[in-house]
Amino acid sequence: MKYLVFTLCFVGVLISCACQRPNYKEATKIYYNALDTGNYNALKNVLHDSVTIISGDYITPYDHNSFHEFFKWDSIFKSSYKIIALEEKNHVVIATVAQKNKRNAFLKNNPLKYKVEISFANDKITTFRELEYIGVNWNNWNQEKDSLINWIKINYPKLDGFVTDMTMAGAKNYIKAIDVFETYKKVEVE
Repeated sequence: MKYLVFTLCFVGVLISCACQRPNYKEATKIYYNALDTGNYNALKNVLHDSVTIISGDYITPYDHNSFHEFFKWDSIFKSSYKIIALEEKNHVVIATVAQKNKRNAFLKNNPLKYKVEISFANDKITTFRELEYIGVNWNNWNQEKDSLINWIKINYPKLDGFVTDMTMAGAKNYIKAIDVFETYKKVEVE
């Protein structure tokens, strides 16, 4: 009888543990839903203690505090995320994502579609490796960005540096720069 009770308890523990851990696809869905809804606590639950974003030659490591800063930066642009496709293989997820926000709209690539490889350790997200951007017109992107940067540098130098400032204040300055530049362009046309 003791062994039966022990076995039932052991099986119950295994089942409850298995039910609580999301699979990799589910963790990816939780992550993008948390970004989309602005829920950092949900996002933090699927992130490892350290997370790395790899974008081309740029490798950016984050801990939970610095990733929270990145999250706040992104939220200023009122970003929304939609998962287009998910594929899990060899303990990684390949996600195709569409991101809409005010910055991408200004840069004439809204939504910004991209494919990213997401790696895991101990069932938590550790790495985002950007694989490719889909249908992005980099000429438009760079032309709009350069026009904005150059105009701000001359007309609103206190906002200069907004493009590389990945803090909440930097994102707010980016939005201000877009707003004053668009206002200027409207007045110029009239």
